[in-house]
Amino acid sequence: MAARVLNVNVGVLGHIDSGKTALARALSTTGSTAAFDRAPQSRARGITLDLGFSCLRTALPPQLGPGPGELQLTLVDCPGHASLIRTIIGGAQIIDLMMLVIDVTKGMQTQSAECLVIGEIACQKMVVVLNKIDLLPEGKRQSAIEKMTKKMQKTLENTKFSGCPIVAVAAKPGGPEAPESENPLGVSELIEVLKSQAYLPSRDPSGHFLMAVDHCFSIKGQGTVMTGTILSGSVSLGDNVEIPALKVTKKVKSMQMFHTPVTYAMQGDRVGVCVTQFDPKLLERGLICTPDSLHTIHAAIISLKKIQYFRGALQTKAKFHITVGHETVMGRVMFFSPAPAHFNEEIQENVFDFEKDYVYQEEYLSKDSVSSGESKENDQAGGVQLPKQQWALLEFEKPVTCPKLCLVIGSKLDTDIHANTCRLAFHGVLLQGMEDKNYTETFLPKLKVYKQKHKEGQVERVMDDYSVIGRSLFKKETNIQIFVGLKVRLSTGEDGIIDGGFGQSGKFKIRIPDGLKPDTKMLLTAASKKKSKGGKGDMTKEDESSKNDSAQPVTISLIFKRYVFDTQKKMIQS
Repeated sequence: MAARVLNVNVGVLGHIDSGKTALARALSTTGSTAAFDRAPQSRARGITLDLGFSCLRTALPPQLGPGPGELQLTLVDCPGHASLIRTIIGGAQIIDLMMLVIDVTKGMQTQSAECLVIGEIACQKMVVVLNKIDLLPEGKRQSAIEKMTKKMQKTLENTKFSGCPIVAVAAKPGGPEAPESENPLGVSELIEVLKSQAYLPSRDPSGHFLMAVDHCFSIKGQGTVMTGTILSGSVSLGDNVEIPALKVTKKVKSMQMFHTPVTYAMQGDRVGVCVTQFDPKLLERGLICTPDSLHTIHAAIISLKKIQYFRGALQTKAKFHITVGHETVMGRVMFFSPAPAHFNEEIQENVFDFEKDYVYQEEYLSKDSVSSGESKENDQAGGVQLPKQQWALLEFEKPVTCPKLCLVIGSKLDTDIHANTCRLAFHGVLLQGMEDKNYTETFLPKLKVYKQKHKEGQVERVMDDYSVIGRSLFKKETNIQIFVGLKVRLSTGEDGIIDGGFGQSGKFKIRIPDGLKPDTKMLLTAASKKKSKGGKGDMTKEDESSKNDSAQPVTISLIFKRYVFDTQKKMIQS
Protein backbone atom coordinates (compact mmCIF):
# COMPACT_ATOMS: atom_id res chain seq x y z
CA MET A 1 0.00 0.00 0.00
CA ALA A 2 1.31 3.47 -0.89
CA ALA A 3 2.33 5.63 2.06
CA ARG A 4 -0.39 8.14 2.89
CA VAL A 5 0.04 11.76 1.89
CA LEU A 6 -1.58 14.40 4.06
CA ASN A 7 -2.19 17.69 2.24
CA VAL A 8 -2.20 20.97 4.18
CA ASN A 9 -2.77 24.23 2.27
CA VAL A 10 -0.42 27.00 3.36
CA GLY A 11 -1.22 30.54 2.22
CA VAL A 12 1.68 32.88 1.55
CA LEU A 13 0.27 36.38 2.10
CA GLY A 14 1.82 39.79 2.60
CA HIS A 15 2.43 43.28 1.21
CA ILE A 16 3.70 43.68 -2.35
CA ASP A 17 7.49 43.15 -2.65
CA SER A 18 7.82 41.42 0.72
CA GLY A 19 9.33 38.44 -1.13
CA LYS A 20 6.43 35.96 -1.07
CA THR A 21 7.15 34.32 -4.44
CA ALA A 22 10.87 33.99 -3.63
CA LEU A 23 9.94 32.39 -0.31
CA ALA A 24 7.55 29.94 -2.01
CA ARG A 25 10.30 29.04 -4.47
CA ALA A 26 12.85 28.52 -1.69
CA LEU A 27 10.42 26.24 0.16
CA SER A 28 9.09 24.22 -2.76
CA THR A 29 10.30 20.99 -4.19
CA THR A 30 7.60 20.57 -6.84
CA GLY A 31 6.19 23.47 -8.80
CA SER A 32 2.64 23.11 -10.12
CA THR A 33 1.33 24.56 -13.39
CA ALA A 34 0.60 27.93 -11.85
CA ALA A 35 3.65 28.39 -9.68
CA PHE A 36 6.32 31.08 -9.54
CA ASP A 37 4.90 33.87 -11.68
CA ARG A 38 4.81 31.84 -14.85
CA ALA A 39 2.14 34.06 -16.40
CA PRO A 40 3.80 36.36 -18.97
CA GLN A 41 2.11 39.49 -17.59
CA SER A 42 3.29 38.58 -14.07
CA ARG A 43 6.88 38.28 -15.22
CA ALA A 44 6.72 41.51 -17.19
CA ARG A 45 5.34 43.48 -14.24
CA GLY A 46 7.48 41.65 -11.70
CA ILE A 47 4.54 41.05 -9.36
CA THR A 48 2.24 38.08 -8.75
CA LEU A 49 -1.09 38.65 -10.49
CA ASP A 50 -2.75 35.39 -9.63
CA LEU A 51 -2.70 32.61 -7.08
CA GLY A 52 0.46 30.57 -7.62
CA PHE A 53 0.62 27.01 -6.28
CA SER A 54 3.59 24.77 -5.57
CA CYS A 55 4.25 22.09 -3.02
CA LEU A 56 6.78 20.86 -0.53
CA ARG A 57 6.90 17.25 0.60
CA THR A 58 8.47 16.23 3.86
CA ALA A 59 8.25 13.38 6.38
CA LEU A 60 5.04 13.26 8.38
CA PRO A 61 5.69 14.95 11.77
CA PRO A 62 4.92 12.83 14.87
CA GLN A 63 1.89 14.91 15.97
CA LEU A 64 0.08 13.84 12.78
CA GLY A 65 -0.07 10.18 13.63
CA PRO A 66 2.16 7.09 13.63
CA GLY A 67 3.39 5.10 10.65
CA PRO A 68 5.07 6.08 7.41
CA GLY A 69 3.71 8.88 5.31
CA GLU A 70 4.40 12.26 3.85
CA LEU A 71 3.20 15.73 4.69
CA GLN A 72 2.48 17.73 1.56
CA LEU A 73 2.41 21.48 2.18
CA THR A 74 0.65 23.09 -0.77
CA LEU A 75 1.89 26.66 -0.91
CA VAL A 76 -0.66 29.19 -2.17
CA ASP A 77 1.26 32.31 -3.18
CA CYS A 78 -1.31 35.13 -3.01
CA PRO A 79 -0.66 38.37 -4.89
CA GLY A 80 0.33 41.27 -2.66
CA HIS A 81 -0.67 44.05 -4.98
CA ALA A 82 -3.52 46.06 -3.47
CA SER A 83 -5.72 45.98 -6.56
CA LEU A 84 -5.64 42.18 -6.50
CA ILE A 85 -7.28 41.81 -3.13
CA ARG A 86 -10.21 39.98 -4.77
CA THR A 87 -7.81 37.18 -5.69
CA ILE A 88 -6.36 37.08 -2.16
CA ILE A 89 -9.83 36.73 -0.65
CA GLY A 90 -10.47 33.87 -3.10
CA GLY A 91 -7.19 32.24 -2.06
CA ALA A 92 -7.73 32.62 1.67
CA GLN A 93 -10.84 30.48 1.53
CA ILE A 94 -8.80 27.37 0.70
CA ILE A 95 -6.08 27.88 3.32
CA ASP A 96 -5.49 25.81 6.48
CA LEU A 97 -2.35 27.57 7.69
CA MET A 98 -1.12 31.04 6.78
CA MET A 99 2.33 32.54 6.44
CA LEU A 100 2.28 36.31 6.77
CA VAL A 101 5.42 37.56 5.04
CA ILE A 102 6.82 40.83 6.40
CA ASP A 103 9.71 42.79 4.92
CA VAL A 104 11.90 43.06 8.05
CA THR A 105 13.18 46.49 6.96
CA LYS A 106 9.61 47.90 6.73
CA GLY A 107 7.43 46.04 9.24
CA MET A 108 3.62 45.98 8.96
CA GLN A 109 2.32 47.76 5.85
CA THR A 110 -1.23 48.47 4.67
CA GLN A 111 -1.68 45.22 2.79
CA SER A 112 0.02 43.16 5.51
CA ALA A 113 -2.75 44.44 7.79
CA GLU A 114 -5.43 43.53 5.23
CA CYS A 115 -3.91 40.04 4.84
CA LEU A 116 -4.00 39.68 8.63
CA VAL A 117 -7.71 40.61 8.61
CA ILE A 118 -8.44 38.04 5.88
CA GLY A 119 -6.44 35.46 7.85
CA GLU A 120 -8.49 36.15 10.99
CA ILE A 121 -11.68 35.55 9.02
CA ALA A 122 -10.66 32.53 6.97
CA CYS A 123 -7.78 30.77 8.74
CA GLN A 124 -7.02 28.92 11.99
CA LYS A 125 -3.25 29.18 12.38
CA MET A 126 -0.49 31.54 11.33
CA VAL A 127 3.29 31.79 11.15
CA VAL A 128 4.91 35.22 10.69
CA VAL A 129 7.95 35.24 8.40
CA LEU A 130 10.35 38.20 8.68
CA ASN A 131 11.94 38.15 5.23
CA LYS A 132 14.99 39.96 3.72
CA ILE A 133 17.16 39.76 6.84
CA ASP A 134 20.20 39.81 4.48
CA LEU A 135 19.49 43.55 4.01
CA LEU A 136 20.23 44.20 7.69
CA PRO A 137 23.91 45.01 8.48
CA GLU A 138 25.45 41.89 10.03
CA GLY A 139 26.59 43.58 13.24
CA LYS A 140 23.10 44.88 14.00
CA ARG A 141 21.10 42.04 12.42
CA GLN A 142 20.21 40.11 15.57
CA SER A 143 19.02 43.16 17.54
CA ALA A 144 16.98 44.43 14.55
CA ILE A 145 15.29 41.01 14.23
CA GLU A 146 14.52 40.97 17.96
CA LYS A 147 13.10 44.48 17.79
CA MET A 148 10.82 43.62 14.85
CA THR A 149 9.78 40.34 16.54
CA LYS A 150 8.67 42.30 19.64
CA LYS A 151 6.80 44.77 17.43
CA MET A 152 4.97 41.97 15.63
CA GLN A 153 4.09 40.25 18.94
CA LYS A 154 2.52 43.54 20.10
CA THR A 155 0.56 43.90 16.83
CA LEU A 156 -0.83 40.36 17.11
CA GLU A 157 -1.66 40.65 20.81
CA ASN A 158 -5.38 41.32 20.28
CA THR A 159 -5.87 38.93 17.36
CA LYS A 160 -6.56 35.21 17.37
CA PHE A 161 -2.93 34.69 16.29
CA SER A 162 -1.49 36.05 19.55
CA GLY A 163 1.70 34.16 20.44
CA CYS A 164 2.12 32.59 16.99
CA PRO A 165 5.65 31.60 15.81
CA ILE A 166 7.80 34.34 14.21
CA VAL A 167 10.69 33.15 12.00
CA ALA A 168 13.42 35.30 10.38
CA VAL A 169 14.63 34.32 6.87
CA ALA A 170 16.26 35.60 3.72
CA ALA A 171 14.47 33.71 0.94
CA LYS A 172 16.69 35.16 -1.81
CA PRO A 173 19.84 36.75 -0.38
CA GLY A 174 21.05 39.55 -2.63
CA GLY A 175 17.60 40.09 -4.18
CA PRO A 176 16.04 38.86 -7.44
CA GLU A 177 19.18 39.55 -9.51
CA ALA A 178 21.54 37.57 -7.24
CA PRO A 179 23.02 34.30 -8.59
CA GLU A 180 21.13 31.08 -7.77
CA SER A 181 24.20 29.80 -5.92
CA GLU A 182 23.33 32.05 -2.94
CA ASN A 183 21.73 29.80 -0.33
CA PRO A 184 18.59 31.05 1.43
CA LEU A 185 18.92 31.77 5.16
CA GLY A 186 16.57 30.33 7.79
CA VAL A 187 14.41 28.34 5.36
CA SER A 188 15.12 24.92 6.88
CA GLU A 189 14.17 26.35 10.32
CA LEU A 190 10.96 27.69 8.76
CA ILE A 191 10.14 24.23 7.33
CA GLU A 192 10.49 22.74 10.84
CA VAL A 193 8.15 25.43 12.24
CA LEU A 194 5.60 24.76 9.46
CA LYS A 195 5.79 21.03 10.25
CA SER A 196 5.22 21.73 13.94
CA GLN A 197 2.18 23.93 13.10
CA ALA A 198 0.67 21.46 10.62
CA TYR A 199 -2.54 19.89 11.88
CA LEU A 200 -5.11 17.44 10.57
CA PRO A 201 -7.62 19.76 8.97
CA SER A 202 -11.13 18.38 9.23
CA ARG A 203 -11.74 16.83 5.82
CA ASP A 204 -15.05 15.38 4.78
CA PRO A 205 -15.44 13.44 1.50
CA SER A 206 -19.24 13.31 1.84
CA GLY A 207 -21.61 15.93 0.51
CA HIS A 208 -21.61 17.67 -2.85
CA PHE A 209 -18.35 18.01 -4.77
CA LEU A 210 -17.26 21.64 -5.05
CA MET A 211 -13.92 22.83 -6.38
CA ALA A 212 -12.46 26.32 -6.68
CA VAL A 213 -10.77 26.44 -10.08
CA ASP A 214 -7.96 28.97 -10.39
CA HIS A 215 -6.41 27.95 -13.74
CA CYS A 216 -7.69 26.40 -16.91
CA PHE A 217 -5.55 25.37 -19.93
CA SER A 218 -5.58 22.83 -22.74
CA ILE A 219 -3.11 19.97 -23.37
CA LYS A 220 -2.88 18.78 -26.96
CA GLY A 221 -4.39 15.35 -27.47
CA GLN A 222 -5.66 15.21 -23.85
CA GLY A 223 -8.34 17.87 -23.39
CA THR A 224 -8.80 20.82 -21.04
CA VAL A 225 -7.31 20.74 -17.53
CA MET A 226 -8.94 22.69 -14.69
CA THR A 227 -6.68 23.01 -11.64
CA GLY A 228 -7.91 24.01 -8.23
CA THR A 229 -8.60 23.04 -4.64
CA ILE A 230 -11.53 20.88 -3.58
CA LEU A 231 -13.63 22.88 -1.10
CA SER A 232 -16.09 20.09 -0.27
CA GLY A 233 -16.98 16.50 -1.16
CA SER A 234 -14.91 14.30 -3.45
CA VAL A 235 -14.46 13.45 -7.14
CA SER A 236 -13.57 10.21 -8.99
CA LEU A 237 -12.68 9.31 -12.56
CA GLY A 238 -15.77 9.14 -14.76
CA ASP A 239 -17.85 11.51 -12.55
CA ASN A 240 -19.93 14.21 -14.19
CA VAL A 241 -19.08 17.74 -13.06
CA GLU A 242 -20.96 20.94 -13.78
CA ILE A 243 -19.49 24.34 -14.62
CA PRO A 244 -22.46 26.30 -13.21
CA ALA A 245 -21.46 29.71 -14.54
CA LEU A 246 -21.74 28.29 -18.08
CA LYS A 247 -24.49 25.72 -17.36
CA VAL A 248 -22.27 23.01 -18.90
CA THR A 249 -21.74 19.44 -17.61
CA LYS A 250 -18.57 17.43 -18.46
CA LYS A 251 -17.18 13.96 -17.64
CA VAL A 252 -13.89 13.64 -15.72
CA LYS A 253 -11.47 11.90 -18.10
CA SER A 254 -8.29 11.92 -15.96
CA MET A 255 -6.91 13.58 -12.81
CA GLN A 256 -3.47 14.54 -11.47
CA MET A 257 -2.09 15.81 -8.20
CA PHE A 258 1.25 17.59 -8.68
CA HIS A 259 2.10 15.54 -11.82
CA THR A 260 1.00 12.21 -10.27
CA PRO A 261 -2.06 10.52 -11.87
CA VAL A 262 -4.85 9.75 -9.35
CA THR A 263 -8.34 8.22 -9.58
CA TYR A 264 -9.89 9.96 -6.55
CA ALA A 265 -9.51 13.27 -4.70
CA MET A 266 -11.35 14.80 -1.72
CA GLN A 267 -11.88 18.00 0.25
CA GLY A 268 -8.62 19.91 0.79
CA ASP A 269 -6.78 18.26 -2.12
CA ARG A 270 -5.21 20.30 -4.87
CA VAL A 271 -5.97 18.58 -8.15
CA GLY A 272 -6.01 18.96 -11.93
CA VAL A 273 -9.18 17.60 -13.56
CA CYS A 274 -9.11 16.85 -17.31
CA VAL A 275 -12.29 17.04 -19.42
CA THR A 276 -12.76 16.98 -23.20
CA GLN A 277 -14.35 19.37 -25.69
CA PHE A 278 -14.24 22.43 -23.49
CA ASP A 279 -12.64 25.76 -24.43
CA PRO A 280 -10.31 26.83 -21.57
CA LYS A 281 -10.84 30.50 -22.45
CA LEU A 282 -14.40 30.21 -21.13
CA LEU A 283 -13.28 29.61 -17.54
CA GLU A 284 -10.18 31.29 -16.13
CA ARG A 285 -11.38 30.83 -12.56
CA GLY A 286 -14.62 29.91 -10.89
CA LEU A 287 -16.35 26.88 -9.45
CA ILE A 288 -17.09 23.36 -10.68
CA CYS A 289 -19.41 21.07 -8.76
CA THR A 290 -21.78 18.13 -8.58
CA PRO A 291 -24.45 18.91 -11.22
CA ASP A 292 -27.28 21.12 -9.85
CA SER A 293 -25.72 21.55 -6.40
CA LEU A 294 -25.00 25.31 -6.55
CA HIS A 295 -27.46 28.14 -6.82
CA THR A 296 -27.21 31.38 -8.78
CA ILE A 297 -28.64 34.21 -6.71
CA HIS A 298 -29.63 37.84 -7.22
CA ALA A 299 -29.77 38.78 -3.53
CA ALA A 300 -28.98 37.25 -0.15
CA ILE A 301 -29.49 37.53 3.58
CA ILE A 302 -26.25 37.29 5.55
CA SER A 303 -25.27 37.40 9.20
CA LEU A 304 -22.30 39.72 9.57
CA LYS A 305 -19.66 41.40 11.73
CA LYS A 306 -17.92 44.69 11.05
CA ILE A 307 -14.15 44.46 10.62
CA GLN A 308 -12.68 46.46 13.49
CA TYR A 309 -9.95 48.13 11.43
CA PHE A 310 -12.41 49.59 8.91
CA ARG A 311 -12.78 53.31 9.52
CA GLY A 312 -16.18 54.88 9.12
CA ALA A 313 -19.75 53.73 9.44
CA LEU A 314 -21.40 50.96 7.43
CA GLN A 315 -24.44 52.73 6.00
CA THR A 316 -27.63 51.15 4.74
CA LYS A 317 -28.08 51.75 0.98
CA ALA A 318 -24.29 52.02 0.52
CA LYS A 319 -22.57 50.00 -2.20
CA PHE A 320 -19.72 47.59 -1.44
CA HIS A 321 -17.62 45.12 -3.40
CA ILE A 322 -19.08 41.83 -2.22
CA THR A 323 -16.89 38.74 -2.47
CA VAL A 324 -19.03 35.59 -2.38
CA GLY A 325 -17.21 32.30 -2.92
CA HIS A 326 -14.73 33.20 -5.66
CA GLU A 327 -16.69 36.01 -7.28
CA THR A 328 -16.60 39.71 -6.49
CA VAL A 329 -19.55 41.87 -7.54
CA MET A 330 -20.97 45.23 -6.55
CA GLY A 331 -23.90 45.06 -4.15
CA ARG A 332 -26.12 47.35 -2.10
CA VAL A 333 -26.72 46.63 1.61
CA MET A 334 -29.53 47.09 4.10
CA PHE A 335 -28.72 46.41 7.75
CA PHE A 336 -31.18 45.09 10.33
CA SER A 337 -31.07 43.76 13.88
CA PRO A 338 -33.34 42.05 16.42
CA ALA A 339 -35.87 44.27 18.21
CA PRO A 340 -34.11 45.99 21.18
CA ALA A 341 -35.93 43.77 23.69
CA HIS A 342 -34.20 40.76 22.07
CA PHE A 343 -30.67 42.23 21.70
CA ASN A 344 -29.25 39.73 24.21
CA GLU A 345 -31.00 36.61 22.98
CA GLU A 346 -28.81 33.77 21.78
CA ILE A 347 -29.23 33.37 18.03
CA GLN A 348 -28.98 29.97 16.38
CA GLU A 349 -25.89 29.88 14.17
CA ASN A 350 -26.16 29.69 10.38
CA VAL A 351 -29.97 29.77 10.38
CA PHE A 352 -32.26 32.68 9.56
CA ASP A 353 -35.70 32.79 11.17
CA PHE A 354 -38.34 34.29 8.86
CA GLU A 355 -40.98 34.12 11.62
CA LYS A 356 -39.32 36.84 13.70
CA ASP A 357 -39.60 40.62 13.44
CA TYR A 358 -36.44 42.64 12.82
CA VAL A 359 -35.65 46.36 13.11
CA TYR A 360 -34.40 48.32 10.10
CA GLN A 361 -31.13 50.15 10.87
CA GLU A 362 -29.76 53.19 9.03
CA GLU A 363 -26.30 51.74 9.69
CA TYR A 364 -24.60 48.73 11.27
CA LEU A 365 -24.74 49.24 15.04
CA SER A 366 -21.30 49.33 16.62
CA LYS A 367 -19.71 51.03 19.65
CA ASP A 368 -18.99 54.15 17.64
CA SER A 369 -22.45 54.43 16.08
CA VAL A 370 -25.58 55.08 18.04
CA SER A 371 -27.50 56.08 15.00
CA SER A 372 -31.00 54.75 15.35
CA GLY A 373 -33.45 56.20 17.80
CA GLU A 374 -34.00 52.69 19.12
CA SER A 375 -30.43 52.35 20.28
CA LYS A 376 -30.42 55.87 21.72
CA GLU A 377 -33.25 54.78 23.97
CA ASN A 378 -31.14 51.79 24.91
CA ASP A 379 -28.21 53.93 25.90
CA GLN A 380 -28.64 53.16 29.57
CA ALA A 381 -26.18 54.71 31.98
CA GLY A 382 -23.87 55.67 29.14
CA GLY A 383 -23.30 52.05 28.01
CA VAL A 384 -24.67 51.43 24.53
CA GLN A 385 -26.40 48.09 24.29
CA LEU A 386 -25.55 46.32 21.06
CA PRO A 387 -27.30 43.30 19.56
CA LYS A 388 -25.49 39.95 19.70
CA GLN A 389 -26.15 39.45 16.00
CA GLN A 390 -26.93 41.69 13.03
CA TRP A 391 -27.89 40.89 9.48
CA ALA A 392 -27.84 42.49 6.06
CA LEU A 393 -29.83 42.14 2.88
CA LEU A 394 -27.40 42.19 -0.06
CA GLU A 395 -28.70 43.03 -3.53
CA PHE A 396 -26.18 42.19 -6.25
CA GLU A 397 -25.71 44.20 -9.43
CA LYS A 398 -25.27 40.93 -11.30
CA PRO A 399 -26.14 37.39 -10.20
CA VAL A 400 -23.50 35.25 -8.42
CA THR A 401 -23.12 31.48 -8.25
CA CYS A 402 -22.11 30.14 -4.86
CA PRO A 403 -22.64 27.35 -2.32
CA LYS A 404 -24.97 27.81 0.65
CA LEU A 405 -23.45 29.09 3.92
CA CYS A 406 -20.39 30.42 2.13
CA LEU A 407 -18.09 33.18 3.38
CA VAL A 408 -19.01 36.73 2.35
CA ILE A 409 -16.65 39.69 2.56
CA GLY A 410 -17.67 43.29 1.90
CA SER A 411 -14.97 45.80 0.96
CA LYS A 412 -14.46 49.27 -0.44
CA LEU A 413 -11.96 48.34 -3.14
CA ASP A 414 -12.36 51.72 -4.84
CA THR A 415 -10.58 53.39 -1.90
CA ASP A 416 -7.24 54.87 -2.96
CA ILE A 417 -4.71 52.02 -3.07
CA HIS A 418 -2.04 54.23 -1.50
CA ALA A 419 -4.23 55.42 1.37
CA ASN A 420 -3.09 53.88 4.60
CA THR A 421 -6.46 52.40 5.45
CA CYS A 422 -8.14 49.00 5.66
CA ARG A 423 -10.56 48.50 2.78
CA LEU A 424 -12.25 45.39 4.18
CA ALA A 425 -15.49 46.48 5.84
CA PHE A 426 -17.40 43.41 7.00
CA HIS A 427 -17.49 39.63 6.80
CA GLY A 428 -20.29 37.17 7.26
CA VAL A 429 -22.04 33.97 6.27
CA LEU A 430 -24.59 33.63 3.48
CA LEU A 431 -27.74 32.29 5.18
CA GLN A 432 -30.33 32.56 2.43
CA GLY A 433 -29.93 33.19 -1.30
CA MET A 434 -32.68 34.49 -3.57
CA GLU A 435 -32.68 32.68 -6.90
CA ASP A 436 -35.77 34.30 -8.36
CA LYS A 437 -35.03 37.34 -10.52
CA ASN A 438 -38.28 38.90 -9.24
CA TYR A 439 -37.25 38.37 -5.59
CA THR A 440 -38.54 41.84 -4.62
CA GLU A 441 -42.09 40.61 -5.29
CA THR A 442 -41.80 36.89 -4.56
CA PHE A 443 -39.36 36.76 -1.65
CA LEU A 444 -38.82 40.05 0.16
CA PRO A 445 -42.40 40.41 1.49
CA LYS A 446 -41.58 37.36 3.70
CA LEU A 447 -38.76 39.34 5.36
CA LYS A 448 -40.31 41.08 8.37
CA VAL A 449 -38.06 44.11 8.80
CA TYR A 450 -39.87 47.14 10.17
CA LYS A 451 -39.20 50.83 10.73
CA GLN A 452 -40.47 52.40 13.95
CA LYS A 453 -42.33 55.64 13.17
CA HIS A 454 -42.98 58.37 15.74
CA LYS A 455 -45.04 61.46 14.85
CA GLU A 456 -45.89 64.36 17.17
CA GLY A 457 -48.63 66.97 17.00
CA GLN A 458 -50.51 69.28 19.37
CA VAL A 459 -53.99 69.56 20.81
CA GLU A 460 -55.56 72.73 19.44
CA ARG A 461 -58.76 72.82 21.47
CA VAL A 462 -61.33 70.81 23.41
CA MET A 463 -64.60 69.89 21.70
CA ASP A 464 -66.22 68.15 24.69
CA ASP A 465 -65.22 65.88 27.58
CA TYR A 466 -64.52 62.99 25.18
CA SER A 467 -62.96 64.63 22.13
CA VAL A 468 -60.34 67.17 21.09
CA ILE A 469 -59.10 68.69 17.84
CA GLY A 470 -55.40 68.12 16.99
CA ARG A 471 -53.00 69.77 14.53
CA SER A 472 -49.40 69.56 13.24
CA LEU A 473 -49.40 65.76 13.08
CA PHE A 474 -50.19 65.60 9.36
CA LYS A 475 -49.45 67.71 6.32
CA LYS A 476 -52.33 69.50 4.62
CA GLU A 477 -52.26 67.02 1.71
CA THR A 478 -52.13 63.85 3.87
CA ASN A 479 -55.02 61.42 3.45
CA ILE A 480 -56.05 61.29 7.12
CA GLN A 481 -58.50 58.47 6.36
CA ILE A 482 -55.68 55.87 6.40
CA PHE A 483 -54.81 56.88 10.00
CA VAL A 484 -58.37 56.56 11.32
CA GLY A 485 -58.56 54.05 14.18
CA LEU A 486 -54.88 54.40 15.18
CA LYS A 487 -54.14 54.96 18.88
CA VAL A 488 -52.46 58.14 20.12
CA ARG A 489 -51.39 59.34 23.55
CA LEU A 490 -51.57 62.87 24.97
CA SER A 491 -48.63 64.26 26.95
CA THR A 492 -51.03 64.52 29.89
CA GLY A 493 -51.48 60.73 29.87
CA GLU A 494 -54.85 60.13 28.14
CA ASP A 495 -55.14 57.52 25.39
CA GLY A 496 -57.08 58.50 22.31
CA ILE A 497 -58.10 57.23 18.88
CA ILE A 498 -57.94 59.19 15.62
CA ASP A 499 -61.54 59.67 14.52
CA GLY A 500 -61.14 61.49 11.21
CA GLY A 501 -60.11 64.74 9.53
CA PHE A 502 -61.40 68.16 10.62
CA GLY A 503 -61.57 70.85 7.96
CA GLN A 504 -59.11 71.09 5.08
CA SER A 505 -55.84 72.10 6.75
CA GLY A 506 -54.63 68.74 8.10
CA LYS A 507 -56.40 69.08 11.47
CA PHE A 508 -58.10 66.00 12.90
CA LYS A 509 -60.47 64.82 15.60
CA ILE A 510 -59.39 62.55 18.47
CA ARG A 511 -61.83 60.53 20.55
CA ILE A 512 -60.79 60.00 24.22
CA PRO A 513 -62.73 56.85 25.31
CA ASP A 514 -62.07 57.38 29.05
CA GLY A 515 -62.65 61.12 28.89
CA LEU A 516 -60.27 64.03 29.54
CA LYS A 517 -58.85 64.50 33.06
CA PRO A 518 -60.11 67.68 34.77
CA ASP A 519 -56.54 69.08 34.90
CA THR A 520 -56.09 68.55 31.15
CA LYS A 521 -59.40 70.25 30.47
CA MET A 522 -58.39 73.26 32.58
CA LEU A 523 -55.01 73.48 30.88
CA LEU A 524 -56.53 73.35 27.38
CA THR A 525 -59.36 75.73 28.21
CA ALA A 526 -56.85 78.24 29.68
CA ALA A 527 -54.68 77.96 26.58
CA SER A 528 -57.56 78.55 24.17
CA LYS A 529 -58.89 81.47 26.28
CA LYS A 530 -55.47 83.13 26.11
CA LYS A 531 -55.55 82.72 22.35
CA SER A 532 -59.00 84.22 21.91
CA LYS A 533 -58.34 87.08 24.40
CA GLY A 534 -55.69 88.53 22.15
CA GLY A 535 -58.43 89.54 19.70
CA LYS A 536 -57.92 89.25 16.00
CA GLY A 537 -55.20 91.08 14.17
CA ASP A 538 -53.85 93.17 17.08
CA MET A 539 -51.13 90.70 18.04
CA THR A 540 -47.86 90.22 16.20
CA LYS A 541 -46.88 86.65 15.41
CA GLU A 542 -44.01 86.77 17.92
CA ASP A 543 -46.29 87.81 20.77
CA GLU A 544 -48.67 85.02 19.90
CA SER A 545 -46.02 82.35 19.97
CA SER A 546 -44.56 83.53 23.28
CA LYS A 547 -48.05 83.52 24.82
CA ASN A 548 -48.68 80.02 23.55
CA ASP A 549 -45.39 78.78 24.97
CA SER A 550 -46.18 80.04 28.44
CA ALA A 551 -49.25 77.81 28.55
CA GLN A 552 -47.50 74.56 27.78
CA PRO A 553 -49.11 72.87 24.80
CA VAL A 554 -50.51 69.36 25.18
CA THR A 555 -48.71 67.18 22.65
CA ILE A 556 -50.07 64.18 20.78
CA SER A 557 -47.86 61.13 20.19
CA LEU A 558 -48.54 58.65 17.39
CA ILE A 559 -46.28 55.57 17.34
CA PHE A 560 -46.59 52.75 14.82
CA LYS A 561 -44.40 50.43 12.81
CA ARG A 562 -44.36 49.77 9.11
CA TYR A 563 -42.79 46.75 7.43
CA VAL A 564 -40.24 47.83 4.83
CA PHE A 565 -41.30 45.21 2.25
CA ASP A 566 -45.06 45.32 2.87
CA THR A 567 -46.57 46.25 -0.49
CA GLN A 568 -49.71 47.62 1.23
CA LYS A 569 -47.64 49.81 3.59
CA LYS A 570 -49.88 48.92 6.55
CA MET A 571 -49.36 50.76 9.85
CA ILE A 572 -49.19 48.42 12.81
CA GLN A 573 -49.48 49.21 16.51
CA SER A 574 -48.76 46.73 19.26
